[in-house]
Amino acid sequence: MKYYVYVLISKYKNKFFTYVGYTVNLKKRLKLHNSSKGAKYTRGKKWKIIYSKKFSTKNIAMSNEYKIKKNRKFRDLLKKKFNENINFTSI
Repeated sequence: MKYYVYVLISKYKNKFFTYVGYTVNLKKRLKLHNSSKGAKYTRGKKWKIIYSKKFSTKNIAMSNEYKIKKNRKFRDLLKKKFNENINFTSI
């Protein structure tokens, strides 16, 4: 089974927010987050995937999820790149 670590982005009151998680099905997980049935933090916001990476085991995926959650510089870089390349008005 393949596991994915992902970073989501959302905009609320002109500020960008990110969320990091792991799953076996990216499309289904994004749908849950956007329908307010995902993690409590993601409820009430519209999200887009800005980063994902595939791993062969759950333990490796969870370890990488933890590292990304703690790496604020990496998440800020993703936000900056996203903001420069994409018009976010569709969210």
